Amino acid sequence: MSKKVSVLFVCLGNICRSPTAHGVFRNLVIEAGLEDQIEIDSAGTAAYHIGKGPDTRSTAVAKERGIEMADLRARKVDFGDFYVYDYILAMDDENFANLEDLALPEHKSKIQMFLEFTQDFSESEVPDPYYGGAKGFDHVFDLVDSASRGLLEHIKANHLN
Repeated sequence: MSKKVSVLFVCLGNICRSPTAHGVFRNLVIEAGLEDQIEIDSAGTAAYHIGKGPDTRSTAVAKERGIEMADLRARKVDFGDFYVYDYILAMDDENFANLEDLALPEHKSKIQMFLEFTQDFSESEVPDPYYGGAKGFDHVFDLVDSASRGLLEHIKANHLN
């Protein structure tokens, strides 16, 4: 079997946006029966929450929509991730810039904005809902769900037969 396609979702602390993307995308991959062909992880560019689970507001919104992600734990992006992952997907411009600063020139092409994979929303960034209210977490889920669906279609069209 050929190498798995690997995807890393990245936000700042790895407790709101990137674990939501991880959980949503993982669910879509499982539903499509592709878990043996696609590897998924998430990380943050900051070390604020290493080892902690996703924000309870994120897990609550996900659970309401049939996604379990309480098993995920925050970690910080490390240099080795650029060797492992085919897609390193930033949630916003700041994290995109942080990833570019960390990557070697030959790995910068792996870094993309996650919302490049949605055609349902005009936003280019997934906003950080951490300091906002519940509606922010719902909007993040909607953005992530749409982009995850687009990403899966992209991977199926470009990497899987």
